Amino acid sequence: MVKDSVTIQISSGLETRPIAMLVQVASQYQSVIKLESGTKEVNAKSIMGMMTLGLDNGESVTITADGPDEDEAMASVKDYLTQDR
Repeated sequence: MVKDSVTIQISSGLETRPIAMLVQVASQYQSVIKLESGTKEVNAKSIMGMMTLGLDNGESVTITADGPDEDEAMASVKDYLTQDR
């Protein structure tokens, strides 16, 4: 299992379209990928779960990946969250 924190750098925040794209990125991997903000932890492969976080640009989240491709999954999710689109 790998765990890391990042600051979101998506100027529009995580609204519907960016969340759908993040779910697509996470869904490419076998690993279980979760995002944690405050007291909430959700599956990064779940659009509905991700919508409940209500994340904005500049907020910090903790990413956890656990599985056979966890390092690659972590790198891709971090890259997506930190590359302003």
